[in-house]
Amino acid sequence: MLLCDVGNTFLHFYHKGRIWKEKPYALTKKKENLPIYYISVNERFERCLLASHPYCINVGEYIELDTPYEGLGIDRKAACKAISDGVIIDAGSAITADIMHEGIHMGGYIMPGLAAYKKMCADISPALNKELEPGVNLYELPKNTTDALSFGAIKSVILMIKNTSRTKKLYFTGGDGKFFARFFENAIYDNTLVFKGMQKALEKHI
Repeated sequence: MLLCDVGNTFLHFYHKGRIWKEKPYALTKKKENLPIYYISVNERFERCLLASHPYCINVGEYIELDTPYEGLGIDRKAACKAISDGVIIDAGSAITADIMHEGIHMGGYIMPGLAAYKKMCADISPALNKELEPGVNLYELPKNTTDALSFGAIKSVILMIKNTSRTKKLYFTGGDGKFFARFFENAIYDNTLVFKGMQKALEKHI
């Protein structure tokens, strides 16, 4: 089964345990008969997928989640579908946190991702146009601008997650998920969460 998660930066594909990403406008015309089951949060990039492959099926309507949250993104729904109890952190272009308890989605929140944080600071002033330092010391007050920006971005995310998770298990996914997972003892990094949720939903429909 070939799965695709159409995001806001890349299209992520999954097939037989292998994951890869492609740029939307770099997709080449395919002639394979293997259908692509996909979800999408970006209509423009979705059209790129549809134009590149003869048989694409949007499975968003199959992904049902018990939640009071209005407007929850389909990618977040899919990741939550894979976990019945715990906190799901998707650290990509944006960082989302969703709390699952006994199969019910309790709610969640959204923060800028590290790349977005860097861009926002650069937009404030050219003096803040610095690369973030992933190895910044988070236990000592910074003494230069690069460390100060890095400290503010990284530690604010970590503290928010710690405040949210408390004793719950943490499940990280997304491009920066592995980086953030190392700051938590009760964390698992799994870059297949969205696809696991898609598979779980599809088992009832195909």
